[in-house]
Amino acid sequence: MPKKSNTPIKAYKKKDGKTYYMFKVYLGLDPMTGKPQYTTRRGFKSVKEAQSALTRIQFEIANGTFQKRTYESYRDLYDAWVESYKNTVEESTLNKTLKYFEHHILPAIGDYRIEQLNVDICQKFVNRLHEKLVKARTVKAYASKVLDYAIKRDLIQSNPFKLVEMPKKRAPKKSINRVERNFYSKEELNRLLSLMKEESNRKAYVAIHVLAFTGMRIGELTALTWEDIDFDKKEMTINKSIGRGVENNLYEKSTKTGTSRTISLDDETINLLKEWQFDLKNNLGRRFKKKKQLVMPNEENNYLQQTKTRKWLNYVINKYKPPPLTTHGLRHTHTSLLIESGANMKQVQQRLGHSDIKTTMDIYTHLTAHAEKETVNLFTNSLKS
Repeated sequence: MPKKSNTPIKAYKKKDGKTYYMFKVYLGLDPMTGKPQYTTRRGFKSVKEAQSALTRIQFEIANGTFQKRTYESYRDLYDAWVESYKNTVEESTLNKTLKYFEHHILPAIGDYRIEQLNVDICQKFVNRLHEKLVKARTVKAYASKVLDYAIKRDLIQSNPFKLVEMPKKRAPKKSINRVERNFYSKEELNRLLSLMKEESNRKAYVAIHVLAFTGMRIGELTALTWEDIDFDKKEMTINKSIGRGVENNLYEKSTKTGTSRTISLDDETINLLKEWQFDLKNNLGRRFKKKKQLVMPNEENNYLQQTKTRKWLNYVINKYKPPPLTTHGLRHTHTSLLIESGANMKQVQQRLGHSDIKTTMDIYTHLTAHAEKETVNLFTNSLKS
């Protein structure tokens, strides 16, 4: 009969079906509680690798130099990091961050021991991200934050993500696709609004018009109240937005940059908003709030789902076949038309609420096809004069 092995090394299988090895080591009695203490290590790919780690720990225990680790894996460290991180950001930002980790980071590297993560492992992870995600650089940055947290707590000496190189961007396709051309010319916008006006959905028409004529973000529109509109001065103050929380709830928060801005409104938009306010009062009756009444409420007079404008746009686009456009494309459209009308970048920055002019320059340097043709005409005319 074979002798029973005394080694603490045990084999186990992960969900991927592969066999890994682990061990549990006795550390002695806790001097405070008198209870036995243990430490567990797992994730070893071979008995030899596990035995090497076991021997090192046993040597440290014998010499009194062993320090029990608080975090066994990247996932354990993440759990501690996120408890600290969630107190530093808006709930909507936390919601996005949690999804990055849930869908992309933890499934890939969550089970690695902290000291096991090296440049090669992190580089392969980033390479795979780049193949399937547009926001690979953003996801990499969040994965790196967890290891920065480990450095601050003297758990590791360096962060391998700092040495990882981002793969080069793929060459863009020559054809203009939906993302590249996500804005309308003046003629296209007028046609879109005309088509929406013909439909029976008055709320959809007003919402799309306001987005296109103000350049405000969809979250800012759904948070807008009538107190934010000064009909006499023909101004609108944008000082809040609607975010989506961890529990998928909608809540009021500050604007994206944390600052408010006041913008001028044209006569057409002012008159349209006056008419809409009258209609809304009639429709809501006693439910119309004297204070903090939303300009664009849902049927229950609560926050409107931000996907509604996309559905309204898609309905008209699918029915009448104008060029594709997203809700955010209305903000792009407003910017393009501002530039076409002669507004400088500083004016555009202030109207759109960008934190710095570089953002305006980086994102909105494209003009409409009409503006580009006008530029060529101006150059040609200058040669003839």
